[in-house]
Amino acid sequence: MKALYEDIASKRGNESFLGYSFSVPFFEFKWHYHPEYELTLITKGTGKRLVGDCYESFEAGDLVLLGPDLPHTWSSDKVKKKNVSAVVIQFSEDFIKSFLKLPEFEKIASLLLSADRGLFFPESNLLQEEIEVLTERSGVEKVTALLSILQKLTTQKYKKLSSEYFTAVKSEETENRINKVCQYIQKNASKDITLEQVATLIHISRSAFSKFFRRATGKTFSDYVNDIRIGNACYLLTESDKAINEIAFETGFESLTYFNRVFLKKKGITPREFRTETIK
Repeated sequence: MKALYEDIASKRGNESFLGYSFSVPFFEFKWHYHPEYELTLITKGTGKRLVGDCYESFEAGDLVLLGPDLPHTWSSDKVKKKNVSAVVIQFSEDFIKSFLKLPEFEKIASLLLSADRGLFFPESNLLQEEIEVLTERSGVEKVTALLSILQKLTTQKYKKLSSEYFTAVKSEETENRINKVCQYIQKNASKDITLEQVATLIHISRSAFSKFFRRATGKTFSDYVNDIRIGNACYLLTESDKAINEIAFETGFESLTYFNRVFLKKKGITPREFRTETIK
């Protein structure tokens, strides 16, 4: 599978690397890759994080270091009056390699080597303020701030994300496939979407699609569709006064019982409890 290529070099301008923060209504699914290392800190919001073949939930404080060319995306639900935000730092191999030649950077070199599968740092609170402040730095102070953060990350516990078996296939034939499928699901989640429909969309058989989708997202097709439907339900539960059974059918669930069961499994609370908590 080939993710979309993101051209970061053209966005960098005269800076040695990018460091910025942003806030949006929700993180849109955008399966992509780039040749730069990336350090992403989620400062607000919850949702799903897909790195290589690792599909996991994220929340505020989620800190991940990605190696070059590792496909990834963060996606989240639309929730009334609850924007999501993040800090992203992206730097090239050319930028960092001159430092890695020095013996003092041996631990950082080892850390970056391990980032080829993506690294999750569970104790991000120790570095959150320092990472956020970096976006306000400029010149030499910005460079030294990044080096300081990387050095401190070498002392932190981390978990590798993508499996050692994952290999991103980069070819013209598979360009845009996963984005095309996921965007189709986003637009049609309230309808009855069949495996045949989405397989036909990218011109492959049902069995080939099931393997392709599982390899690309780490989830089955039906489970991913339910993720989207529950996300839409969360939005309606907070944005509207519609009855819960009406929301269940409007978001594509065949019965209220099934909707309640899936919602509880994915959110840990019932739809009614979710509505009560989010409108406080």
